[in-house]
Amino acid sequence: MDARRYRMVVTSRTNYVRTGAVIDEQLRNWLAQPPKRYNVDAFAEGRNEIARGVTLDHDSATGATGTYGRWRLRETAPGGTWQTTVVTRQIADGPTWVQLDVEHLPDDADASPVPAKTPRLARHLLEALDAHDGLADVTAMPQVIEAEDVEPVIDELCDANRRLPIVMASTPHGVDFDAWLDRTVDPLVRPLAGLAILYVLTPGAETVFNRALEHHRVYNGGIRTYLPGVDPAWPADGQRHRVMSKRLITDNPRLAGRILTQLPQNLATRLPLPDALDSVPVMRTRARDGVGASELERLRDENDALHEILEEAAREQRVRADEIRELKRELRQAEDNETQIVVDYDEQYKELHKAKARVRELRKRLTELGAAEQAYAPVDLSTNAPTSFAEILDRIGAMPKVHFTGRRKDALELDDQAYGSSWVRMAWDALLALQDFADAAATGRAKSDFKQWCADAPEGAHVISPRKIVRDESKSVKANGDWRKARTFAVPNEVHPDGRIFMGAHLRIGGGNTVAPRLHYYDGACAEHGVLIGYIGPHLANTLT
Repeated sequence: MDARRYRMVVTSRTNYVRTGAVIDEQLRNWLAQPPKRYNVDAFAEGRNEIARGVTLDHDSATGATGTYGRWRLRETAPGGTWQTTVVTRQIADGPTWVQLDVEHLPDDADASPVPAKTPRLARHLLEALDAHDGLADVTAMPQVIEAEDVEPVIDELCDANRRLPIVMASTPHGVDFDAWLDRTVDPLVRPLAGLAILYVLTPGAETVFNRALEHHRVYNGGIRTYLPGVDPAWPADGQRHRVMSKRLITDNPRLAGRILTQLPQNLATRLPLPDALDSVPVMRTRARDGVGASELERLRDENDALHEILEEAAREQRVRADEIRELKRELRQAEDNETQIVVDYDEQYKELHKAKARVRELRKRLTELGAAEQAYAPVDLSTNAPTSFAEILDRIGAMPKVHFTGRRKDALELDDQAYGSSWVRMAWDALLALQDFADAAATGRAKSDFKQWCADAPEGAHVISPRKIVRDESKSVKANGDWRKARTFAVPNEVHPDGRIFMGAHLRIGGGNTVAPRLHYYDGACAEHGVLIGYIGPHLANTLT
């Protein structure tokens, strides 16, 4: 589905009242200035007609479910209506969210909406608000990154709460930095205001950045788009983050601009709204009361306004129905692709296990012949891998340093799902790696946590990709009482006197999305008590589920 709607979602570092005042001011200025020149004196609750064929609707509410304010501008044009919506939202003591949507609603049911460009209002809001996404500031123009700024930028790249992509520009060798920024980078990324976090590296910062992120480098005038969830330690992760070459940028800047904008636009449209914004009620427009009009005139005006509102609702409903149909088609295609990937993965996984078995057999023979001495003897547990989670649970007991303290039924749920066979093999590999790690910790050979162990493990040890290991939950999960409780699992009293402990560390079994299952573990007392596994099962609730 092509991105036809513009959408900006950010949070404001100022409070709800101040943020709302800034938005009202910027909205008025935007409407009053050329080319619009609308009547901004007609601002009131309900429907305001601010020009011929142009209405401005406003509603707001404060209550137990939080506070919100919303402006919706509708401009009639040949072939359809342009709709601009601005929402300010806060729940309890949570952050103040700001959402800006621009979209085209065609008059003809068979016509496609006209793609929306980045509105000037988005740039005005970003310049006036202290807007951010996770740890990063969201600005209308790219921020210059010096060498001393690289470390916090890397934190932003890895931030689990980041929603927007980060677009990082570099400078060609031998080219004046300021000239490259003004003439090439600024015009190229201008349409990305509100859709991405924009940075440009100075030559000195580029060296430091690429040294720290050897698998995710950007250099010599290239521009790289970093999706959320960057894992600097995993080489394969670099393939997720697109690189645009200097040659394309300089030879065909218009094409480069379209390609660079496409991914952030698609992400903005497809990414689910945060719960706070998604819970804002549907706008129910109402006509303004006529002042000084007769009863007949008032009824006629009200009737005309209601007909207009119904027509507007019908246009918007048609656009939403088209979006849903297209998303369903894409979902079917994605499911087909995922099934094929699982089949391909299964075949590769079987071949990999055959190769590993052959390596273990050769090592064993070398050891028997006295030709080699290895620190890790072949582990019998790794042969004849289990085929179900029920079998995994039965065989964990044979692992002297890995102890399962969770509920069996959570893990058994996974056996009924479509990709259970792949998940079983991945979970078993993870358990073998945890067992080797626990053995090494008990004998003093592991000087780090499990993630670092998998990155640096000695030859012969079982490991999994460090990317599948998350050291701790995000601040938002730990601060939510229900979510924290769901991740607090039973442990022996020798480990914690309460008999329970929060297990933020977890493994992604099968993938990083919210469908694939998780394994939560605790290795804080690994040397004395081994690794404790409190949960194997479906993904627990968080900000994205």
